[in-house]
Amino acid sequence: MTDAETQDVVGTGERRPVIAVLDYGSGNIHSAVKALQAAGGDVRLTRDRGLIQDADGLLVPGVGAFKAVMEQLRTVRGPELIERRLAGGLPVLGICVGMQVMFERGVERGVETEGLGEWPGVVEELKAPVVPHMGWNTVEPGEGSRLFRGLEGERFYFVHSFAAQDWTLEAHGPFAKPVVTWAQHGGHFLAAVENGPLSATQFHPEKSGDAGIRLLRNWIQSLPGATL
Repeated sequence: MTDAETQDVVGTGERRPVIAVLDYGSGNIHSAVKALQAAGGDVRLTRDRGLIQDADGLLVPGVGAFKAVMEQLRTVRGPELIERRLAGGLPVLGICVGMQVMFERGVERGVETEGLGEWPGVVEELKAPVVPHMGWNTVEPGEGSRLFRGLEGERFYFVHSFAAQDWTLEAHGPFAKPVVTWAQHGGHFLAAVENGPLSATQFHPEKSGDAGIRLLRNWIQSLPGATL
């Protein structure tokens, strides 16, 4: 690596993996940066193509509307950057709308928007008497989850009105069967997915206190070559 050289944690000999946070205009980025730093990452807020490709991990944040996030991503060629990493088996983590845009399409207030298409399915309004779904909620981790290792029974912070509510993708290519985590608010919806190099959470780890930091640390520890 050049710009994305790794750092050692002083006095520990641990390798601090480089995490690129995609800077495309999404809100709430700085809290995500701080949470990743607390979890052990050497974090770079960037839209530099070389750094994003070379980093150990890429975080795709997202708040607001599906359509607006897709438009913002396209302004910095985000879809291409994400696809290039995934094609090379390089880890990517999406958060909130950063998870939603990984699906084929989103439908909000009658407006249909094409997503990144990494996963089949549609993001739609929650079938619940009260939306948005805002606050702390438990999740149902899928068997073999690495993200939720040691976090069974913990609560995470959600704030959203839309989510993917079905999962149809099974094992694909060289990767194991996806690990799917569910939550409930008026019905089941996808709270997280772990699928080869692509993982994502509908909740906000950076707003989920110690449990969220531990989840981010689990992800960082899963990155190739990480020794935290």
